[in-house]
Amino acid sequence: MHGRPRKAPKPEDEAASSAKAQKLRALQTQFFSFHHNKIYTKEAVELSAKLLEINPESYTAWNYRKLAVEHYLNLPDCNPDSIKSVLDDELRVVENALRQNFKSYGAWHHRKWVLSKGHSSIDNELRLLDKFQKADSRNFHAWNYRRFVAESMKRSEQDELKYTEDMIYANFSNYSAWHNRSVLLSALFDKKAEGFLLKEKVLPEEYEFIHQAIFTDPDDQSGWFYHLWLLDQTVTTDSPLLASSWPGHGSDVLLVGDRCYNGSAFSPFSALHSDSGSFPIVLYFNQPVRGVNSSTVTVECGFNKNEDLLWKPLSASNSQTARVWVAHLKVPSSDLHSTVEVSVGHTKGIISTRGFEYSHPSMLSFKVHVQPMERDSSQVSVAESISLREENFKVYGKQSEESIIDSFDQLIIKNGRETTASNWRFEALAKEIECFRELLSLVDCKIGKLTLARLLKAYDAMSYPFANKLVHSEEVLELYSDLMKLDRTHYQFYKDERSIVLLQKVTSSKGSLLQHCFQYKDSVSSAICGPICLRLNNLSLSRMGAFEKLLWVEMLDLSHNELQSIEGLEAMQLLSCLSLRNNKLRSLTALEPLRKLKLLRILDISYNQIGDHSIDTTRYVCSSPLSHSVGSELNRDETVTSDVALINNWEAFYIFKDFNLNQLDIVGNTIADEKFKSVLVKIMPKLKQLDGKLLD
Repeated sequence: MHGRPRKAPKPEDEAASSAKAQKLRALQTQFFSFHHNKIYTKEAVELSAKLLEINPESYTAWNYRKLAVEHYLNLPDCNPDSIKSVLDDELRVVENALRQNFKSYGAWHHRKWVLSKGHSSIDNELRLLDKFQKADSRNFHAWNYRRFVAESMKRSEQDELKYTEDMIYANFSNYSAWHNRSVLLSALFDKKAEGFLLKEKVLPEEYEFIHQAIFTDPDDQSGWFYHLWLLDQTVTTDSPLLASSWPGHGSDVLLVGDRCYNGSAFSPFSALHSDSGSFPIVLYFNQPVRGVNSSTVTVECGFNKNEDLLWKPLSASNSQTARVWVAHLKVPSSDLHSTVEVSVGHTKGIISTRGFEYSHPSMLSFKVHVQPMERDSSQVSVAESISLREENFKVYGKQSEESIIDSFDQLIIKNGRETTASNWRFEALAKEIECFRELLSLVDCKIGKLTLARLLKAYDAMSYPFANKLVHSEEVLELYSDLMKLDRTHYQFYKDERSIVLLQKVTSSKGSLLQHCFQYKDSVSSAICGPICLRLNNLSLSRMGAFEKLLWVEMLDLSHNELQSIEGLEAMQLLSCLSLRNNKLRSLTALEPLRKLKLLRILDISYNQIGDHSIDTTRYVCSSPLSHSVGSELNRDETVTSDVALINNWEAFYIFKDFNLNQLDIVGNTIADEKFKSVLVKIMPKLKQLDGKLLD
């Protein structure tokens, strides 16, 4: 354990171990007899103490002693002196057990239980803790118990903060002391205690403090974790913010009935095809929130009552807390022109997971134009083949390009609430960036490069609304590329982070995003409303991000990447056509986010790795019927199916049963044999085309 080589046991050691095991078995046999017969005599209680001295991890013995204590305390002749005597005996037993194993969960828990009775002096506890922390200053059991003792003694956070400082100076590698320091400072910030009301006065001093540890030993990870906590405190706003929405403020939405709009009066960014005559309103917050409902979000329009709107969270865990919330607004075909006003947070109730209220009320206003159309017999059927291949796209002409650029400001990436960061945050980040560039000029430190990448990302994120570009994106991408080469153990983590930075760069400006926007070759006859397809193919993406800037996308090409997960894609509620061709999706459960995309009609998941692996590892990452997520919304009394083929393919059934696909490509996956394709046809009776072939 912990790098110690195994040694063959000596004969005398084996004999001693055997004798100890025999003694332990004899004690356990006698102890269990006392326990089962509820015998709490002095002899029985002393025997449990002997057992715990040999094996402090015997939870049953600790629970027995609790029952014995309660038995004595409830005796008629029990008095304050006898109560104190009984509880002091318990503290001695715990201390003896901790001498055998001072990391015993049961022993520390029992000591808390004894002191919570309120009859024992707590003054000795800090002295006892000093002994244990001298033996192992990083023992998190002792630090956890210290927090309990400090609270019981009403010892101030400031005093405890000074103690962590002393422990850190004694040993910079004391991770537990750094952690306790973050816990204490968080409590002081929340209380707005004197001297801790303003983070801008405290955090710069903490940065200076942590620099001493990091520059002393750059390879020790304890200080780096604390620095990551400081960075989070610097850049994270307490109150949640509305990062983006669709439709965007000031935009015109053209809702086309039965066929796509091909006029020029409206931007292709805002034209939406809808068979149901409704469209989604999407709210994207900068952190998970709860409480989004018709009381906290008011939608005013002439054709729909606010109370009729049902706001739903879009999260992988199906919880009532999420970054993304959606409601579907029904538009009557008779109401051809309407103005919709969305008021967010003017009534209290939207709360972050950290317990902070949404305190920046927002107002969004957009116009809705309905264009009902009857399908012309000359139009191509809905089942026409849509293929997101290179030859099917064309670059926009100059006139169309200018039109797109002119209307780009109506896209969601510019509609988030732009908050000005305090000067101290910029100054703190700039100073840290300079500091770690200096460190990396002296030593080649992997975690130093990772920290510098995080600092540069944070600086760009705060300055982006004003600079209108990500100044350090190239440097961050280079840092992650270096880390992928230097630290192969964490290769996938660095690659995922690099993918997110790359997507942020692509979506950061009109020019960079326009390079990835293409026109489908036959937009008039296409079943997709709007000619724009966002092509993010061949970028070596392993993870998706920047969703708050992609809410407007209807056609998305993610082919020829390295995606193993598409978590977060559920935010893109307008998606009608999606290509995930030639990626690394390993299972059907990895497709779960797509279940929330009600407008999705065309899906290409061909040439992935679905079926290659006998064990679905994503089942423990993505939700599934076994984790009570997929299928949890089903009525328990509902008879799902009696078809054996469907029962044997429950993953496919739960993933695809709610899809309303017209076209699906699944060829090139191990699972995609003829038997499985017949199962898909049963699950999705509306499917018109499978792997390029029309279905009967």
